[in-house]
Amino acid sequence: MTDAVSLKPDLGRFGVWTGGPIPRELAAEIEKLGYRALWVGGSPAAELDFVEPILEATETLQVATGIVNIWTAPARTVAQSFHRIEKAYPGRFVLGLGVGHPEATEEYAKPYEAMVTYLDVLDEATVPTSRRVLAALGPRMLQLAAQRSAGAHPYLTTPQHTGQARNRIGPSVFLAPEHKVVLDTDAAAAREIGRQTIGFYLRLRNYVNNWKQLGFTDDDIAEPGSDELIDAMVAHGTAEQVADALREHLDRGADHVAIQVLGGRERLLPTLAELAGPLGLGSGG
Repeated sequence: MTDAVSLKPDLGRFGVWTGGPIPRELAAEIEKLGYRALWVGGSPAAELDFVEPILEATETLQVATGIVNIWTAPARTVAQSFHRIEKAYPGRFVLGLGVGHPEATEEYAKPYEAMVTYLDVLDEATVPTSRRVLAALGPRMLQLAAQRSAGAHPYLTTPQHTGQARNRIGPSVFLAPEHKVVLDTDAAAAREIGRQTIGFYLRLRNYVNNWKQLGFTDDDIAEPGSDELIDAMVAHGTAEQVADALREHLDRGADHVAIQVLGGRERLLPTLAELAGPLGLGSGG
């Protein structure tokens, strides 16, 4: 296994996960609130041309992809993009990679082997393991993340999974789970917002299989998802209650938690602002 002690990225305790690129001005506001990293999802294209404007508009914020899909973004192009960004903004970009979902990817075949081949190309192109992470849920991909990257970025999981992942990869490997939040004390309303996002994933077998490994039943996973499942995937309540739920990942071994605010772009900054105090971001993030 790679000695990851010196390879762990320092993204602070909390970052923000968005479903795609956001305006540079919004990224600057997120940085001012004390969040140390911006994770950009939505399978961005290999050119990664959204990264530099965000880094230009901020001072220390790091940008990570959550994730580049290896089936749609050629490895050599991604490597060129990484080096372009690294040259302009050294140490402020983390390349998150993943294999996506078989239901959503026509090219999907032998995902583990495909990821190994992709990482081989990145190695040849001298993309450092210290600046890349893998989306990983199951034991095999978690081990690959530990061996061939700085660590793992699990998506749509629980603190229980975080604890299991930490036990599998050891203490020296970076672990940065994503967790969804709705700042609302009306549990029914919060769950409804959660279901609008979680419903899509109820049909994806990699997530369904992972939930079953965590003890959720077929009844929990049947559409539209049980209250227990939604509550585990989407933290809701007061800012203090949501902050406590997010910190549980840290208590179970996470280095960093990527927070995804649900309910529309208009909720993003107000939610992050209200969470900043309970998360202790004023004391260093």
